[in-house]
Amino acid sequence: MNQVWDLTSEQLAKNAEKTVIVGMSGGVDSSVSALILKKQGYKVIGLFMKNWEEEDENGVCQASKEYADVVKVCEKIDIPYYSVEFVKEYRDNVFLHFLKEYEQGHTPNPDILCNREIKFKVFYDKARELGADFLATGHYCQTDGQGNLIKGADQGKDQTYFLYAVKKAVLKNVLFPIGNLQKSDVRAIAVEFGLATATKKDSTGICFIGERNFKNFLSQYLPAMSGNFELLNGEVVGKHDGCAFYTPGQRKGLGLGGQGEPWFVVAKDVERNAVIVERGERHPAMYCDDLTATDIDWIDPEFKVVGELKLKAKVRYRQADQDCIVTQLEDGRLFVRFEIPQRAVTQRQSVVFYKDDQCLGGAMIEAAGTNYYERKEELPAIVGN
Repeated sequence: MNQVWDLTSEQLAKNAEKTVIVGMSGGVDSSVSALILKKQGYKVIGLFMKNWEEEDENGVCQASKEYADVVKVCEKIDIPYYSVEFVKEYRDNVFLHFLKEYEQGHTPNPDILCNREIKFKVFYDKARELGADFLATGHYCQTDGQGNLIKGADQGKDQTYFLYAVKKAVLKNVLFPIGNLQKSDVRAIAVEFGLATATKKDSTGICFIGERNFKNFLSQYLPAMSGNFELLNGEVVGKHDGCAFYTPGQRKGLGLGGQGEPWFVVAKDVERNAVIVERGERHPAMYCDDLTATDIDWIDPEFKVVGELKLKAKVRYRQADQDCIVTQLEDGRLFVRFEIPQRAVTQRQSVVFYKDDQCLGGAMIEAAGTNYYERKEELPAIVGN
């Protein structure tokens, strides 16, 4: 496992001339990233980014608790550490956009915007301003040194989906020290070196609010919008708390019972504030063969879609790569046709494109194609997950 820092004396001497600022979150991934870079001979500085001001139920600022873990780790591995605040930038460039999307009934992914606008823009600029040759983060992905984004070795943890909007010019100056490791290896390194974050639970909450009741949080900013759960034929089967809290394909948290197969969200009618549900994991209303996308971000700005381009794509994080053909329409939008039907293609979420293990970029889903229920066609035996 220690081969990640078993470098030649020549490479160690070369690294010693370079300064790397590590984005420290207070988690095990960024902690081990800093340790690896230190072992590789770089001049390493830990930099904590505060993006959100809010206290927990005990009146303690969550950011302060995370920074305390950053301090413990940095002192353990003997590197200097600092804290910077981007609360205003985060609110203006991420959170307000996030709220606007929810007001329109969409379920956006703020982590993608956070990476583009904060971590790899204002935070990156701050690191360079402070004299860093490289910014490093604890993301599970890799680069090839030329600014191309490559999947992480741990396919279950790969985070390229969230980084598709970061440009090649920035990625040339970014290091991902744990991108070639399995999560189990990262934990083992943290334990071996006695890092304070070694057994700390991974954060799985939304980037700026952490793990908490999402409905309760969002209700502080958006008015209650109770409406109907309806079947495709218009029959009302229950009440919901607002379109914004539900997304196509969702099963949990609907509060609908009765005998029969589980309920799933198959569509939303935002104008009527209606959430459309049906029973069955393979209901044909949840599946389509194609989509259109806008707001296109290619990692390499010179990349072009010419003719019918065979690629692989994901329409959600952790989805297995799906074979597709991508064409660019005359108005600039992308048309994506999949080899097999896709489940719960969701407006204003991201479709991300790959060629082998390289992430090429992505776009925002504008609309799903006509579903199998509307087409009155039987769903094939093999469908996308």
